[in-house]
Amino acid sequence: MYAIVEIAGQQFKVQKDQKIFVHRLAEKEGDNVTFDKVLLTDDGKKVNIGTPTVIGAVVKAKVLSHMRGDKVLVFKKKRRKGYQKLNGHRQDLSQIEIEDITLNGKAAAKKATAEKPETKEQVKKEVVKKEAPKKAEVKKVVKKETTKKTEAKTSKPDKLTKIEGIGPKIAGILADAGMDTFKKLSTAKAEKISEILVAAGGNAYNRFDPVTWPKQAKLAADGKWDELQKLQDELNGGKA
Repeated sequence: MYAIVEIAGQQFKVQKDQKIFVHRLAEKEGDNVTFDKVLLTDDGKKVNIGTPTVIGAVVKAKVLSHMRGDKVLVFKKKRRKGYQKLNGHRQDLSQIEIEDITLNGKAAAKKATAEKPETKEQVKKEVVKKEAPKKAEVKKVVKKETTKKTEAKTSKPDKLTKIEGIGPKIAGILADAGMDTFKKLSTAKAEKISEILVAAGGNAYNRFDPVTWPKQAKLAADGKWDELQKLQDELNGGKA
């Protein structure tokens, strides 16, 4: 029986009573050590291939000695540069002896299969149950976003320059203050409008008299354009 096992970052094909050299282990000489990263086992009758390791397979070994390997020379040279360098390296090694290769995969496999669902249909049902509330939440969010979009579309700003006394600059100041429709402007007081103009443009806007603006906006909001035109004919620059 043999096994392919990973030891200290290297893979070895091992058998019982075999002695191998591996990278230096932390255990002391004479200590027993086990390796559970078994990638493949073959007992002569059946070959077990791990995914990535064989469940329950363990390789037991004993640390015989620690040593250093033969010196390896590393020579570097750059031609026409006058550069050359020679280094030596001796790898720290441990000699171990394989004592046993055990396969306890049946009990471990039963535990692993018992924890997993029996069929693919059960897995699909569980996934659907878990994902169902998430989908409902997404639908709710989409509805809220769509309602917000529809509200934004329905409340389009009006052309406030149709009010006598309001020019493009004043219309922009009022829009920034939230009075971008005839309906909103009709409910505002003249004192509040004056405060908004002075705060945004300075004292130069004190010369504007917004007393008739809410009344004009009310007629525009109600669609009474003839009455609005008649009122504007009586005004002088928006002033009564």
